[in-house]
Amino acid sequence: PGKKVLIVYAHQEPKSFNGSLLKIAVEELTKQGCSVTVSDLYAMQFEPRATRNDIVGHLHNSEAFNYGVETWEAYKSGGLSKDLVEEQKKVQEADLLIFQFPLFWFSMPAILKGWMDRVLVQGFAYDLSKAYDGGLLQDKLSLFSFTTGGSKEKYAIRGDVRYLLWPMQHGIMHFCGVKVLEPHICYAPEHASEEKRKEMLTAWTQRLKTLWKEEPIDCSPEWYFK
Repeated sequence: PGKKVLIVYAHQEPKSFNGSLLKIAVEELTKQGCSVTVSDLYAMQFEPRATRNDIVGHLHNSEAFNYGVETWEAYKSGGLSKDLVEEQKKVQEADLLIFQFPLFWFSMPAILKGWMDRVLVQGFAYDLSKAYDGGLLQDKLSLFSFTTGGSKEKYAIRGDVRYLLWPMQHGIMHFCGVKVLEPHICYAPEHASEEKRKEMLTAWTQRLKTLWKEEPIDCSPEWYFK
């Protein structure tokens, strides 16, 4: 109780299966006494492109633009654009980050990847000497909850779905020091029966009830590639 949750949601349609998963998470976690904030990226018309508009005021080097260097300097001097500062504040305050999205091309939708690219800047989320277990966003948990187009069997034939999680969970969250809970994957809801979809939604509700008792995964290559 009293925990703060940020759900970063990337789907265009509130009536979608992802929309239902979002609604359940908000309701269930609120019921537990958590305060829940949602960043609905499409509704916000969140800008996914990392450009010089992300820096207000003078550039550190106006001769040749280097996004990483400029955002790092801007973060230190309070010169990042308002939308980034707002998202960073939400991340800073959260105990748990839930990412809710449909899998696009074995990855997250561009708008969500753009959120990662722009919000998790050096100085805020990591420093080169402070990454992975030493990352700057320690004591936070994260959970990737997503839907797929393909069935579980199809993913099993073509290689483990865990390979896809390596860049998201390990390369982004673990890099920033965030602990990672087991992903929540709803396979092919679009092709499932109404009954099966109801079961998937119930399973998500049940999981959320005991979420705070879960142990994070072992963030090692073995978890992904064993």
